[in-house]
Amino acid sequence: MASQDPDFTLKLAETPEELMAAQRLRYRVFIEELGGAGALVDHEARLEKDRFDPYFDHLILIDNALDVPEIDRVVGVYRLLQDTQAREIGQFYGEDEYDLTVLKESGRKLLELGRSCLLPDYRGGAAMFHLWNGLAAYVFEHEIEVLFGVASFHGTDIEALAGPLSLLHARHLAPEDLRVRTQAAHFQPMDLIPEDQIDRRKAMLAVPALIKAYLRLGGFVGEGAYVDHAFNTVDVCLVMDTERMNAKQKAIYTKGLET
Repeated sequence: MASQDPDFTLKLAETPEELMAAQRLRYRVFIEELGGAGALVDHEARLEKDRFDPYFDHLILIDNALDVPEIDRVVGVYRLLQDTQAREIGQFYGEDEYDLTVLKESGRKLLELGRSCLLPDYRGGAAMFHLWNGLAAYVFEHEIEVLFGVASFHGTDIEALAGPLSLLHARHLAPEDLRVRTQAAHFQPMDLIPEDQIDRRKAMLAVPALIKAYLRLGGFVGEGAYVDHAFNTVDVCLVMDTERMNAKQKAIYTKGLET
């Protein structure tokens, strides 16, 4: 349950305990709520973790007003990986699903986003606003030019998701200089319904709130989806170019950051 009067702290995880708190939240959302799995998931400790965690920055939102153990006070998280960090690992996390060559060869400063989640009681309100502000500050500080990352539809029934996937492909496909593509071995076409036959209202209602938020900020989707049976999701790759954002979008994204 959310506290009636949240007392938020937003910060990057700096200690092993804070990282574990982020992994606990991810377990509650991705494993318990959404039915996901993973090779390094610790069910006994209730931690969702993987081999990439040590290389990422972890933006965490803490509700200090919650009367729960400290590890359970993290209510929102974003995982962030700059291209400099990706070079240490040898890849971006999303490269297992998407061919990112077009971005990696662009010469621009890249930031991969992932594992974004909030507890159910904190979705659609001030908590998301805090996370977005923290992300914007991070992008501003590190002079990031292109943001990208995998976002998910719950479930793996492609037929059930044909409408929203087709709408994203028809209306929000990335321009060629940003158009990442699902790895050939896993390529799932998104243009499943002709554009003039899509029930646009129904399709957009089926698009998760996080994806819609990126689209409102001028984001695009890559070509093709990825069916992730381990996490029980269908993934699309979202790409956002800060230079392409119009003045209104940029004002929303960088509110309070420029002097």
